[in-house]
Amino acid sequence: MPRRSLEGPKKAPDLVPRNSRGGVLVTDEELKSAFDFFDVEGSGKITQAQLKKRLGVFYKDMPNKEYKFLMNDQSELTLDDLRELLLDNEVKNFDPVAEAFKVYDPEGTGFVDTSVLKAIFENLGFGEISEDDLAVLTETGDVDGDGRISLMDFRKMLDFNKEPDPVAAPAPADEEEKE
Repeated sequence: MPRRSLEGPKKAPDLVPRNSRGGVLVTDEELKSAFDFFDVEGSGKITQAQLKKRLGVFYKDMPNKEYKFLMNDQSELTLDDLRELLLDNEVKNFDPVAEAFKVYDPEGTGFVDTSVLKAIFENLGFGEISEDDLAVLTETGDVDGDGRISLMDFRKMLDFNKEPDPVAAPAPADEEEKE
């Protein structure tokens, strides 16, 4: 008779880095990148109109109340405001990468829909995306080499694009040690 484990079912590993409060970890680098993406005019402030302009590319039918919620009911947000909102959040049961992936996989196939990818790049102002351009984008995002971009590929691609932690350079040797 097979032995049963008293531990119960194994919990899947949490792929979402967590902050000290158990919420989604948001780094200063990620905050700055997000802020710069939305601050299209470089004014040092994000307005609801700017948020709509950028998010509208990804979420066509998002209601105004959602934009107001994202803006914390403020007319504009600075980088410090955004940091205060997100840094020590307590958001649990949320995977921001999986949520972002849904934009590229609206049918829930498990893979990026290349027609959606093409439309997003064109709507972000990258001009007309040819089939060759699309092949390069897919190849670049296809980490596991199966010809498609899955959620795991998407995760690895985002991790790959993060700046590595700087490694301290070795201190120069004293002249006395060389002799």
